[in-house]
Amino acid sequence: MRFGVVTFPGSNCDYDCYNAVKRVLKQQVEFIWHADHKLEPLDCIIIPGGFSYGDYLRCGAIAHFANIMEGIKKFAAKGGLVIGICNGFQILTEAGLLPGALQRNSSLKFICRNIYLRVENNKTSFSNKLKKGQVIRVPIAHGEGNYIADKPTLKELVRNKQIIFTYSDEKGRVGPGTNPNGSLLNIAGICNKKRNVLGMMPHPERCSEAILGCTDGRLIFESILKSSI
Repeated sequence: MRFGVVTFPGSNCDYDCYNAVKRVLKQQVEFIWHADHKLEPLDCIIIPGGFSYGDYLRCGAIAHFANIMEGIKKFAAKGGLVIGICNGFQILTEAGLLPGALQRNSSLKFICRNIYLRVENNKTSFSNKLKKGQVIRVPIAHGEGNYIADKPTLKELVRNKQIIFTYSDEKGRVGPGTNPNGSLLNIAGICNKKRNVLGMMPHPERCSEAILGCTDGRLIFESILKSSI
């Protein structure tokens, strides 16, 4: 399987994602420069975390105008797999590839710690190695991870089972006390209707090897790999 990792000015998790694919999955991977107009033949595109264009205006607001985004939109429209992590999630919402938006954490503080996620839908290319209701531990590191959307959009996400991950405790209980940033419905990750585009705030690439203290994130990358078999 061939992966591409997009690099914007300010991306800081691109090498982490590259390492997860190259070293952990042992798959082909290349960097994609934000100013490029064309994409090489790929199976999956990763839009990594960081602070694209310094998060000026708002997170992802400038990045979605980058040259490469037109190619990514066409890639996704044809069914190509796209995963946006943290800032990548923000970029996907700004680009209209996913509904809703991300705003400042309810605490108005940057949060960096391990949290728990409950798997709400394992019938996607990004979650098929997981079980519905399974709890995984994944780190977060963001200041604007508070997912918002209007009521019709939230109802549609629930109806279409587009909510893939929610913030929970270690036993899978979901509630205000397990919500680190104020996201509506404790949303941590969603997909589009076609289920080939995923956005998530937690960082699976930061918990994909034992040396990092946890390997739960590897299951998300392995799910992508399994989907191509």
